[in-house]
Amino acid sequence: MANVRAMEIVTASGWIFRARESGRDSADGPPVILLHGFPQTSRCWAATLPVLAGAGDRAVAFDQRGYSPGARPDDVAAYKPDLLVTDVLEVADALGADTFHLVGHDFGGMVAWMVAGHHPDRVRTLTVASTPHPAAFRRAYQAATSPGDDGTGTGTGGDDQHERSGYMRAFRESPRGDIEASLLADDGAALRLAFAGLPAPAADDYVAALAEPGALVAAIDWYRSMSGRASAATPPSPVPTLYVWGDQDPALGRSAAEATADLVTGPYHFEVLEGTGHWIPELAADELHALLLPHLAAHP
Repeated sequence: MANVRAMEIVTASGWIFRARESGRDSADGPPVILLHGFPQTSRCWAATLPVLAGAGDRAVAFDQRGYSPGARPDDVAAYKPDLLVTDVLEVADALGADTFHLVGHDFGGMVAWMVAGHHPDRVRTLTVASTPHPAAFRRAYQAATSPGDDGTGTGTGGDDQHERSGYMRAFRESPRGDIEASLLADDGAALRLAFAGLPAPAADDYVAALAEPGALVAAIDWYRSMSGRASAATPPSPVPTLYVWGDQDPALGRSAAEATADLVTGPYHFEVLEGTGHWIPELAADELHALLLPHLAAHP
């Protein structure tokens, strides 16, 4: 297996991102940039980085805004999605990459959809694990809610995404710092519940990272800062797109996953992993790699 190297990436905005890199050192060809979700770090791509290196790619996964100590502003507005998108573009610039392959999971998947939709000239291919297109998510969410800017009304309907997303409403409605303290109490006992099925060392690493001063507050600020209307305005993806969803995902339902097909105008492959839950990069890594490598190879 190829070695995974720790590195720091300094962007034009002055942020310093912790990152993991594997593969070739040269700048020839577009790199693969990988985006983690909540409540994780770039560690979630530990199995994927050496596989990409073995296929001849340069792969870089970075701890995103709030998760990296050198990019952790204490301001809710600093975590708006457009700024998260800018981070990805500036990381690519710092890597010397005019274009790149983009892979995202969970909230990192939402950022990836937005990068590809708004900046398709920069993205060679898009791969998303778990997360539907933001517009598909909002439609599914609002199928069971009253209309509102962020789909935070109440009501009932034919889709269960509103119920699945209850944790998001709790994050948005809780006073800043309160829910974070409860999640981190007793060595992160409540936070560890989110990592059901993951190996204990992985959960330990994630809890330790999010217990850094301000880290979990910043991570939940992503939810406080998101706008359903703005994210739903993400254009359809015009780039070659692979979307992988597990049919046992407790957070993201089938309706939005299937509706994502209407929000991709480029070549599209949707793969359902039966019996698989939310943590695809770690618990279904082999299945993901079997889809990802041909997808990248088809669009070098």
